[in-house]
Amino acid sequence: MTSQRPPQPTWWAERFAIIRRYDEMESRLTASVSERMLDLACLRPGMRVLDVASGMGEPSLRAAQRVGPPGFVLGTDLSDGMLEAAREKAQAQALSNIEFRVADAETLEVPEQSFDAATVRWGLMYMPRPDRALERLWQALRPSGLMVCACWAGPEQVEYATLPRKAVVRFRPLPPVEPDAPSVFRFSDPEQLRTLLTRSGFTMEHVESMHVPVMEAADGAGVVRWIYELGGPVAKLVKELSPEEQRAWEEEVARESERYRTGGKVLLGGVTWLVVARKVGV
Repeated sequence: MTSQRPPQPTWWAERFAIIRRYDEMESRLTASVSERMLDLACLRPGMRVLDVASGMGEPSLRAAQRVGPPGFVLGTDLSDGMLEAAREKAQAQALSNIEFRVADAETLEVPEQSFDAATVRWGLMYMPRPDRALERLWQALRPSGLMVCACWAGPEQVEYATLPRKAVVRFRPLPPVEPDAPSVFRFSDPEQLRTLLTRSGFTMEHVESMHVPVMEAADGAGVVRWIYELGGPVAKLVKELSPEEQRAWEEEVARESERYRTGGKVLLGGVTWLVVARKVGV
């Protein structure tokens, strides 16, 4: 789950090894989302696919397998470190029909009408100007081309993000969430996205939801470790607590995580929307 705009380049340098360590787990757990996105994009051999916010290669690598040697996939992301890991995967899978390029989705430059389909998995909600990214995607797609994006549902349906935040509220008020600011829940209501898509020249054709885990751990302590190591906003808030409050927060997160134990492991994830939009006009 990558952001289109990381705080600073040094952030990736410090966190890349940790993110990479969890990549196998996340790719395995979220494979169903990637595969369903490609189903909805109606990929066929020979098609050209543009994947924005590719991170370490989801779902672009799977798209390259589907379109085969006659097709082509371009994966873009802001982090070359993330894309380097994706390139390594492509090489290991002997995929020669895929390219990974460092690019900002909001200023992406590709030939007009050069792609049959586009995908954006958990990236659009983090962009400062998603309307600009959608305009670029519209330009890149051929007439009637499909775009499929994944965005998280509301806080009560996305436990991986909400559980650690709720535990912090016991000790510190959380900063208010601006509805139009980049965040996990920016497009938790698909109707918000419909408005944006319409203004960008798309028509929303289909919306569906699915629940998907993004992490697994042997116990609650493993969940706490995952939160700390990824170093997101909640981890930063927790580090500002007193030692006693930190211990209490860790205990609550570990305890609440047990509610999500399945088959001998704790699985945290959430409900994601899958939105299919078609380019209209010429």
